[in-house]
Amino acid sequence: MNDEAGARGGPASRTVGAASSLVGGLRLPADKSVAHRALLFNAMAEGEAEVTVSRPGEDVLSMARVLQTLGAVESIGEGPVGYTRVRLRGGGTRTAAVLPGAGGETLDCGNAGTAMRLLIGALSGRPATATLIGDASLSVRPMERVAVPLRSIGAKVVTEDGHAPIFVEGSRKLSATEHELPVASAQVIGALTLAGLAAKGQTVITSPGPTRDHSERMLAWLGAPVRREGYVTTVEGPAGFAARTIDVPGDISAAAAWLVAGALHPDAHIVIEEVGLNPSRTGIIDVLRDMGADIRVASDGPTEWCPEPVGTIVVSGGQPLRAIDLSGDRVADVIDELPLIAMAMAAADGTSTLSGARELRVKESDRIARVVEGLQAVGAQAEEREDGWVVSRGTPREAAIRTDGDHRIAMSFAVAAATGVAGTVEIDDPACAAVSYPNFWTDMEHLAS
Repeated sequence: MNDEAGARGGPASRTVGAASSLVGGLRLPADKSVAHRALLFNAMAEGEAEVTVSRPGEDVLSMARVLQTLGAVESIGEGPVGYTRVRLRGGGTRTAAVLPGAGGETLDCGNAGTAMRLLIGALSGRPATATLIGDASLSVRPMERVAVPLRSIGAKVVTEDGHAPIFVEGSRKLSATEHELPVASAQVIGALTLAGLAAKGQTVITSPGPTRDHSERMLAWLGAPVRREGYVTTVEGPAGFAARTIDVPGDISAAAAWLVAGALHPDAHIVIEEVGLNPSRTGIIDVLRDMGADIRVASDGPTEWCPEPVGTIVVSGGQPLRAIDLSGDRVADVIDELPLIAMAMAAADGTSTLSGARELRVKESDRIARVVEGLQAVGAQAEEREDGWVVSRGTPREAAIRTDGDHRIAMSFAVAAATGVAGTVEIDDPACAAVSYPNFWTDMEHLAS
């Protein structure tokens, strides 16, 4: 392995080749979708609580630092080995969910799009101002999909041509109303749900398709009058809730790297413990099983310390994979894992297709373009479509991979190289994996040793 020193503090590039085997057990970074909400909701609650996260990525730490700026975080310290413990004191009451702070704050969200969108909703119900900023990548991601419905209920949300920086002037007199979303988005639903807690009356949010239910699940667990039925989320406001200590489970999106790697490598046996198994997040398991992968799951269900089901996943290699066509509702279930699924498509018998995934164009990079470009470079047959791709097996070869600083692109092509889908690859920005998975490269070396 040849690494060159780079500006991020890590190597500017990293060379990854085929692993002789992938065997071992892993405990993953905390689920950042759950961690964002655990931190933010406790900051809006009445009382004190601790949130414990394993190996938090930069996105989770960005949320913690924002809440520290607002005065909700009392400390960010070490818990058990490998864990970070955040102590919070919320700014809300039993009848009002409110973020603390005097107003006028500038809140740096780093690369965390989920944090920024949820914070817009939370700040909309706080009678004060704040400005949300982010890094170069986050500053080009679309924010009007959140801003528009919040303006309609009385919040002042000003974007810069639809992007960050974002100025928010909130109010405790928001209007309860019905929202029919044009695009299914858990982040938009979450933002509107938080704003709905500051509105008098019933807020109803209808999604055109399936989304993750982390916000609704956790808010109900904390005691907020929030419920989800099918594609409809309902909030009764004004209302608050009590702080509650939460242990965040491992991130199934991080597990996805090893589920794909284990399915692709002929000599693999990987055990992943204490991973979140929310039914809206396990689509990656269903997709890989449909392709022929050997994956076993043991769920323990929700616990006293977490409203999410948690369990163990075991994946073993050696099974031939078959092509798959992904479209419709299935795409939303695996939106974050699609670059990794593309690597499995490139190893499968037959031709696989993806459609209905236009959202990938506005992630940390244009993931459709980066995936297809990378697959072509490593020898796979890949064709770009406006809302997806067509992929089939080719002849593996060495290549340099352009990530555009996108953590999921870096991890996906590392998996491709380690499992022989690609030849040896050079990842141009390996440090970007730390956004969601700071120990990714260490874990890869552990499994391959």
